[in-house]
Amino acid sequence: MHPTSQAFLRGAGSTAFGRHEGRSALDLMAEAAGGALNSAGLERAQIDGLLCGYATTLPHLMLSTLFCERFALRPDYAHSMQLGGATGAAMLMAARELVRSGRCRNVLVVAGENRLSGQSRDSSIQTLAQVGDADYEVPNGASVPAYYALMASEYMQRTGVNSADLAAFAVLMRDNAITHPGAHLRTPITTAEVLASKSIASPLSLLDCCPISDGAMALIVSAEPHPQAAIAMRGAGQAHRHQHLTAMEDVMRTGASDAASLALAQARMEITDFDYLGIYDSFTITLVMLLEELGFAPRAGAAARLRHGDFARDGALPLNTHGGLLSYGHCGVAGGMAHVVEAWRQMSDQAGDRQLRSTPSRAFIHADGGVMSSHVSLVFTREG
Repeated sequence: MHPTSQAFLRGAGSTAFGRHEGRSALDLMAEAAGGALNSAGLERAQIDGLLCGYATTLPHLMLSTLFCERFALRPDYAHSMQLGGATGAAMLMAARELVRSGRCRNVLVVAGENRLSGQSRDSSIQTLAQVGDADYEVPNGASVPAYYALMASEYMQRTGVNSADLAAFAVLMRDNAITHPGAHLRTPITTAEVLASKSIASPLSLLDCCPISDGAMALIVSAEPHPQAAIAMRGAGQAHRHQHLTAMEDVMRTGASDAASLALAQARMEITDFDYLGIYDSFTITLVMLLEELGFAPRAGAAARLRHGDFARDGALPLNTHGGLLSYGHCGVAGGMAHVVEAWRQMSDQAGDRQLRSTPSRAFIHADGGVMSSHVSLVFTREG
């Protein structure tokens, strides 16, 4: 093995999110992986590592090697991972370690699901119920939106954040998605429409919740950068303070700040150093809580920064310029990976019509799994 001090995002591939009738999880993953190889300028034989996210529509015991067979890969290392919504970021963190250690030179990180077209409502509810405590939460009939609504209720009561504050982020994500041809939801919405949408679990309405989508994402982490731009993974950190909502000690400290501190220390950077954000947004409350706990806004101040324009495409901290989970869509692991794919495209000047006027050079990515349970922070910088 030949140790290296750097690991780079070399390529990315994606499918559109939405409904893909007749296409399996493997079909979608293969399309995204093919796009990643093309963008990286690599051949299949050069992929010596594979990390694969789980798929609830294809709960195979050996999903990573199943995908290798489908995609004609013969890597020296293959592994599957399950960490809820944090899986994609955790796989990238692991890929970085594989490359930096010299174990692998080119690691394909891939995930995808046909969750919208290939899973019934009842099956989805039953699968996601695993997020709840089997003894104390699930028997009481709570759903994932209900868990987030309970958490939101306490957070809003303690901070003064209100439903209009949350709605403003749903509108921003939709405005961003309108510019992306691959986004699931592209119809413009207003704050009033968010507030008037159907109640799902008070205080969360329908437009406070991400849609269920089909889709896939893939990234290649490499010892060599892309010829067009060297996007390095400078820091990574994780935190796991609880699994279940009933074990959450404090909604003001879920673990996000702990993961961020580790990533920032490793990158030798401060929270004020960034010019692009990719923050997990399964619900509007998720996005608000993370922005504030991570330190990108003061407590109860995220909406004020949004209304000031700081998180807009032409603002100081462009946020989820693809539309995030709330509007680009959510198909499991790949939903969180989309934040990184968009960051890579923006940082490498490959975002097409969505390209920001000022190319980002320092991006902060954060993902969480469960009910703000498992946290992963990643720091990317454009080198040179």
